[in-house]
Amino acid sequence: MTKDQKDNLFSLVKSLTKSEKRQFKLYVGRLGVNSDSKFLNLFNVLDKAKTYNEAAILKSGIVKKQQLANVKAHLYKQILISLKLNPSHQDVRLQIREQLDFASILYHKGLYKQSLKILDKAKELAIINEEKNAAFEIVELEKVIESQYITRSISTRADELAIQAKELSALNVIASKLSNLSLQLYSTILKTGYVKNEEEAEMITNYFNQRLPKLNIEKLGFREKLWLYKAQLWQSFLLQDFLNCYKYALKWVDLFYQNPSMISVNPVFFLKGNNYLLEALFFINNKPKFEEKFLEFQTTVSGSDFPKDENVATLVFLYKNFHSINKHFIDGSFEEGLSLIPIIEKDLIPFRDKIDPHHKMIFYYKFASLEFGAGNNKACIKYLDKIISNKSLSMREDLLCFSRVLNLVAHYEAGLDYHLETLLRSTYKFLIKMNDLHEVQKEMIKFIRGLQDIYPHDLKNAFRDLYKTLKTFEEHPYERRAFLYLDIISWLESKIENKPVGEIIRTKYLTKNT
Repeated sequence: MTKDQKDNLFSLVKSLTKSEKRQFKLYVGRLGVNSDSKFLNLFNVLDKAKTYNEAAILKSGIVKKQQLANVKAHLYKQILISLKLNPSHQDVRLQIREQLDFASILYHKGLYKQSLKILDKAKELAIINEEKNAAFEIVELEKVIESQYITRSISTRADELAIQAKELSALNVIASKLSNLSLQLYSTILKTGYVKNEEEAEMITNYFNQRLPKLNIEKLGFREKLWLYKAQLWQSFLLQDFLNCYKYALKWVDLFYQNPSMISVNPVFFLKGNNYLLEALFFINNKPKFEEKFLEFQTTVSGSDFPKDENVATLVFLYKNFHSINKHFIDGSFEEGLSLIPIIEKDLIPFRDKIDPHHKMIFYYKFASLEFGAGNNKACIKYLDKIISNKSLSMREDLLCFSRVLNLVAHYEAGLDYHLETLLRSTYKFLIKMNDLHEVQKEMIKFIRGLQDIYPHDLKNAFRDLYKTLKTFEEHPYERRAFLYLDIISWLESKIENKPVGEIIRTKYLTKNT
């Protein structure tokens, strides 16, 4: 068994709640022979251990080295079976699968009528909950059984099942095409971020149009509409069309509120839809609507009927904290937002094994941006260094690039110019390597490089010149992406007017909304 698998077993044991551990011991203890079994003894050792230590396990004498791999595999399987039997994990999909398994057993025993009765109820449950793949599988088994269980209604029954199978198959094909399209676009977002030029925009548009199946929206169910809105949302995000991002994210979220039973069946999709809705509102700078939807989101997820498993809890933690920070970026209330950082850092500890490195780095970038906006440049550099120094990090290329650009600006602001030239060279090389050296970055690097030749009394004029140059890119369809990560324009205005950048952003926000 590989090291990853060993770590996986240890992580699984450590993820169990007290009630889940108690149920596991009751489950394996139902047979007296298990009371002193090797896998149960191994479970007790792992449960008490703070870290995985194979040498300590072997030294305890509960299992021999040549037996360890098999005992670990058996323990892993028994824990999963125990969790499956736990009522808290009994979701609709498991219920449908269980009924399908029961029907299959009855069929193989020749109890066709009983099998068909269970299948009919399972199919109804699957269709109500938009589990159309399972419904199709049930219909196919019904067809097999009906071909052996002869009744007077066989002719009409055959037609009924054939039509149902055809309709489910067609919808499953549409859902599959839409989910494939959605997944490919989402993968592009994670890898490269927004499109950088006309060529990439055209490529994304063509890719979307060529793979979008012909649809009649009136005939689509919840699941097909969900995948459609997701695909449209990812395309809009890639193209930086944030008004359409808002439009499709709102359709996504409203789809759940129009079908409230789907929230508990698909809580992850509900959470993600809200996350992108809030992100779109953040990008279009609509704080009143942002706060309205954020409150609606928090009210729903804190409700007693909202699912509470570990995966859902992790996503709720991520999205609530991401957008608690974003709220302060909209109106420039950076200093007010600083109090969130120690709270989130502390709360991150219990989630450290559940949150991937990509999302941890997003937190660090947001922390860095808050500190920069509040004028705490050394603290900003500290968080950026966590991103830049992580050589094995796999995250969005645009975030990696702008972490380095913000790092340059923060070093200048902090007066740490003794190795600024080295930073400039490394940033320039990195941007070229990532194919992300565009006009805004070029102008920023050229400006910072030239600062050492500017006399102090000419500095404000230099800021004004850079401001005029960059202002022309603010509405550019591809260059403006730089301002989504770092509000360089407001920073320059703060230098020209000798005001904190937070005050500049706050004044702009108030002016726009009065």
